[in-house]
Amino acid sequence: MRHLLTALFVAPLLGCAAPAPLPTVPAVDLARYAGAWYEIALLPNRFQRQCVADTQARYRPDGERVAVENRCRTADGSVDSIRGHAKVVEGSGNAKLRVTFFWPLYGDYWVLALDADYRQVLVGAPNRQYAWVLSRTPQMDEAALQALLDRAAALGFDKAAFQRTPQTQPLD
Repeated sequence: MRHLLTALFVAPLLGCAAPAPLPTVPAVDLARYAGAWYEIALLPNRFQRQCVADTQARYRPDGERVAVENRCRTADGSVDSIRGHAKVVEGSGNAKLRVTFFWPLYGDYWVLALDADYRQVLVGAPNRQYAWVLSRTPQMDEAALQALLDRAAALGFDKAAFQRTPQTQPLD
């Protein structure tokens, strides 16, 4: 009986193992990474729920930090915008950043896949609850998108949960 009770209490914990560590790219040249990126797909999250299309991020070196501006189109056609900054995690080769829009709260922004030309990127958080596929252009080759979504799945993200972001008109 005692073994049965132990099994009943221990069995649910067996599925609660921590996910494997999330690998990033070895290094990111922040000067090359700077500029505009278009959101092609994302894992839906509460802080972007107002965004219905045209989501875009801009990164700019700012001394020891990276200035961040995120913009998107809302359901009524207006543009929503928020500014923040990111700090590089020491020893990460610039592949791990901590981003804040509401100091002192920071979120993880890890570069998980990046093409050699800095044209397409997969970024996410180590808890695998947040992820984005970004491109330098508003539209992305379907094969390239699928390759990044496959990479996300291989890293433990839920590929089926990714949603496409319509890019209908420039925000500039």
